[in-house]
Amino acid sequence: MPDGSKRLFAAAGIASEARSKYRFLPSAALPPDLPEGPVPIADMANAFGVTHRTLHFYEEKGLISANRIGLMRVYGQDDVMRMAVITVCRETGMPIAVIQELMDELRKADSQESAEAMFREALQVRKRELTAEMSTLHRQLQQVGDLLDFDDGIETQPLNDNQDSSSLTVQELRCLELMAEGYSTQRIARALDLKHDETRDLEAGIILKFRANNRFQAIAKAVLLGIVQA
Repeated sequence: MPDGSKRLFAAAGIASEARSKYRFLPSAALPPDLPEGPVPIADMANAFGVTHRTLHFYEEKGLISANRIGLMRVYGQDDVMRMAVITVCRETGMPIAVIQELMDELRKADSQESAEAMFREALQVRKRELTAEMSTLHRQLQQVGDLLDFDDGIETQPLNDNQDSSSLTVQELRCLELMAEGYSTQRIARALDLKHDETRDLEAGIILKFRANNRFQAIAKAVLLGIVQA
């Protein structure tokens, strides 16, 4: 390689490193067979299984930076390391805004241990979010199953246009009124002195009785039936 090209590659790597301002990054698996020094955009995209447009998007969001050697866009080794961290985050389903916040925090890391701790905390938060989403999906699946298995002969019939509020318990009616007033599940739990899970189950039961898909449909039906006022 001519000396001029070597100097350009070296300058590109130094410029990218200067812009990064990352002293430490958490450990993340790097793709195999990446060349040392600046990595052309095509190699970067292939290594991480993304498109050129995705890399441009990450640049726009300030997550990675690129240099140019002639007409070719290249990434320094620091960009490769950041891309490895970003890829792990994206594979867990982290929103791009959350990744931006994490990368901003990592700029403040004053040791490798600190960077690793920040990364673990972000993953723990994501794990809790996924657990909550799984719980929600489980409840929704259960509700769908209950609706599909609903027996018209059971004692408590779902409310319809020919029924009044007698099918609701006193607690369900009070909960429905609070729902109609725009109370969140958490506020309803406090108002009724119930646990959060108990309140969610109470709301789910009301939604089921109205044969609604969600709390808003249940409220709308209740208003139409004159059970509550909006």
